[in-house]
Amino acid sequence: MKKIYYLSTCDTCKRILKEIDAPDSYTLQDIKKEPLTEEQLDDLKKLSGSYEKLFNKRARLYKERDLKNKELTKDDYKNLLLEHYTFLKRPVIVNENDIFIGNSKSTVEAAKKSLHE
Repeated sequence: MKKIYYLSTCDTCKRILKEIDAPDSYTLQDIKKEPLTEEQLDDLKKLSGSYEKLFNKRARLYKERDLKNKELTKDDYKNLLLEHYTFLKRPVIVNENDIFIGNSKSTVEAAKKSLHE
């Protein structure tokens, strides 16, 4: 699978998409317009190792709901990720069996390298 999960209204996602210059063989999925399905989320979890790695702890809802002071289980993370798109750390770039999560400089560089090998 060659896919990029992103948010079209996010300036950081736009900048990264431009920077990595993904080949046409990649499918883009705007998670606001087309939310993650449970099957897609499970596939991402298999690649990443856990739902928590996919989870955005800087999301506004995370702070509003005071989730940092709660002990979240893997089911909690899964349900929150399915409930609202802002809980997904973005972008998520999948290149076959490699997954790149988030917008750190090192992650973006690794994704860019992987996409153009």
